[in-house]
Amino acid sequence: MFMVKPVVAIVGRPNVGKSTIFNRIVGDRISIVEDIPGVTRDRIYSAAEWLTHDFNIIDTGGIDIGDEPFLEQIRAQAQIAIDEADVIIFLTNGREGVTAADEEVAKILYKAKKPVVLAVNKIDNPEMRDQIYDFYSLGFGEPFPISGSHGLGLGDLLDEAAKHFPTDQGDNYDPDTIKFSLIGRPNVGKSSLVNAILGEERVIVSNIAGTTRDAIDSMVTVNGQKYVIIDTAGMRKKGKVYESTEKYSVLRALRAIERSDVVLVVLDGEEGIIEQDKKIAGYAHEAGRAVVIVVNKWDAVEKDEKTMKAFEQNIREHFLFLDYAPIVFLSALTKKRIHTLIPMIDMASENHARRVETSVLNDVIMDAVAMNPTPTDNGKRLKIYYTTQVAVSPPTFVVFVNDPELMHFSYQRFLENRIRDAFGFEGTPIKIFARERK
Repeated sequence: MFMVKPVVAIVGRPNVGKSTIFNRIVGDRISIVEDIPGVTRDRIYSAAEWLTHDFNIIDTGGIDIGDEPFLEQIRAQAQIAIDEADVIIFLTNGREGVTAADEEVAKILYKAKKPVVLAVNKIDNPEMRDQIYDFYSLGFGEPFPISGSHGLGLGDLLDEAAKHFPTDQGDNYDPDTIKFSLIGRPNVGKSSLVNAILGEERVIVSNIAGTTRDAIDSMVTVNGQKYVIIDTAGMRKKGKVYESTEKYSVLRALRAIERSDVVLVVLDGEEGIIEQDKKIAGYAHEAGRAVVIVVNKWDAVEKDEKTMKAFEQNIREHFLFLDYAPIVFLSALTKKRIHTLIPMIDMASENHARRVETSVLNDVIMDAVAMNPTPTDNGKRLKIYYTTQVAVSPPTFVVFVNDPELMHFSYQRFLENRIRDAFGFEGTPIKIFARERK
């Protein structure tokens, strides 16, 4: 069972330092993610950790509300944070004191019924601490003095935020149940696809309110196997704010991804691929979930015998990081080829949870090294002693070596390809780490 991480949002008027604090808390994770070929992303949302806590964090300053007036933008960004977050960090600027815009944000947050931790930024040295007392007037208890530029006070701030994290973030489904979600930009046909899957099997559907805010979980049994469909289409918020920011569709998909074993990345066969599709798919890959790419509306595409092959090649070129994901072409509307989907979900789920025998794994790695010797750097050669699988979901392998620095990305990729050739693993990412043998 995957645990859903708590969500922290940073809210405040412009120019209080939201993005600086966001980047400080996130550390170097964002730059690492950008090294994955083909993954493009907005820096609005990231995984973070503090001591024993894993959580997700939103920088509302990155949510663009279009041409709305200044105060409307602040209101809209705060509202999105309230809807999505478990804990809100309300950020203010100690050098400027309490402003009318701060009071406006405070009014919105009073109604939130969510824990709010007040932070006063730009308190860069101890002599400035007296400047925080004015902020008691905002009504959120003790203000935490911090400095984004120097990284001061963030530990105390995160300690306070973590006190408010929900304790039960899992769900209670039978462990043999396969949970899958459908993600994709609006209007690719996610709802129709959910209905087609449920209708196709002609079962009694029971809608159970999911643990995720505003999501509806539908249970379905096919050939004796139970499935839970986590429907992100059911999460669409009403109102102009949400319609006017495409980034919000990414936020909406994230908790669904976290609760899923398998993620269906739904594309529009008529419109083809756009940048937003890659962003959304990047989150599923980064979360380490099994992935199936679904091309919907295939009935509406004019095609000859080469069309499917060309579209598939186009997907492979755009989604380099999902080279392991199978592709299914179907139509939710006409139900054409819908029967091909469930077997792909089964396969991806099975491979995601697959464990391989250590002795067989080491035979494969040794054969790979014999075929393509390990690299050298400044005359020093990488030596591989032993490989073992340390986790499933996704399958994760540790290669014990003489010096992890000698494991070049290209050679790691070669080993991954050899493991895939030997054991399949279609539909799931696999992770490989080099560790020094002690």
